[in-house]
Amino acid sequence: MQKQQLGNSDLQITPIGFGAWAIGGSGWTYAWGHQDDEQSIRAIQHALDRGINWIDTAAVYGLGHSEEVVARALKGRSNRPYIFTKCGLVWDENRKERRELGADSIRRECEASLRRLQVDAIDLYQIHWPLEGDSLKGIEEAWKTLAELQRQGKVRWIGVSNFNAQQMEFAKSIAPITSLQPPYSLIHRDIEKDILPFCERNNVGVIAYSPMASGLLTGAMTRERIAKFPKDDWRSRSSDFQEPKLSRNLALVELLKKIGERHGRAPSEVAIAWTLRRPVVTGAIVGARSAEQVDGFIGAMDFRLSPAELKEIEDFAG
Repeated sequence: MQKQQLGNSDLQITPIGFGAWAIGGSGWTYAWGHQDDEQSIRAIQHALDRGINWIDTAAVYGLGHSEEVVARALKGRSNRPYIFTKCGLVWDENRKERRELGADSIRRECEASLRRLQVDAIDLYQIHWPLEGDSLKGIEEAWKTLAELQRQGKVRWIGVSNFNAQQMEFAKSIAPITSLQPPYSLIHRDIEKDILPFCERNNVGVIAYSPMASGLLTGAMTRERIAKFPKDDWRSRSSDFQEPKLSRNLALVELLKKIGERHGRAPSEVAIAWTLRRPVVTGAIVGARSAEQVDGFIGAMDFRLSPAELKEIEDFAG
């Protein structure tokens, strides 16, 4: 399986990484509803057995729980994957989250993540979100702190998530950026105009999250299933899963199914392959809550769409 170098790092990553957002479970703002930890562990182990060599998680996923589940899944395994996690979202005693980029806070977060993940160093440590308002506020202190953690050997490489081009330009004037983690899918393409060209010019690796639009493009979503989302599944509040967007999104899935059927592929594989079509995108982060879900997308690692199929999708998506 072909691997690619992530930005300026020595990390050689597979085209797909395991996304550990949903396995954080319930009880926080962006939960996906109840999740069985044993199922999560089997999903992670199956993904690694199928060839995936990196896991992306974050401290805030399940308010620390996702990192703990990842550690449990990796315990005793000889083929340890790269582990990526994030900082900058903290929570209080009432489980209320907030963005925080202060140096002391980030140092505490790093130590807590090292402890939960049971590792001596984090392979890629990322600022999860800039502060509200798309400003540069807080970035200098935060990025200097990540660079310091890198010098100390607590993290191997440092990256950002959900940053725009201006914020990355500012951060790279302080220390090199290994990677950006942005949302990118057929229904969320904003990064194509300015952000992807910036990354290409500056050798910033791109690891795209939600390439299947949080499950919408898997082919498994129906209006009936969406209507039954539990209240603690954040997607029940997302405009992508509501009209007027929902009808168009489900029509797009029908096109992905049609293209996939020509190759014996699932629509999820077509959606991921579309995200990976651009060389600037080093990898896609794909979440799974069961081993069966892993089998539903793993084929996208070596699946490529033809120019005619890409045009077919573009003609629909605009």
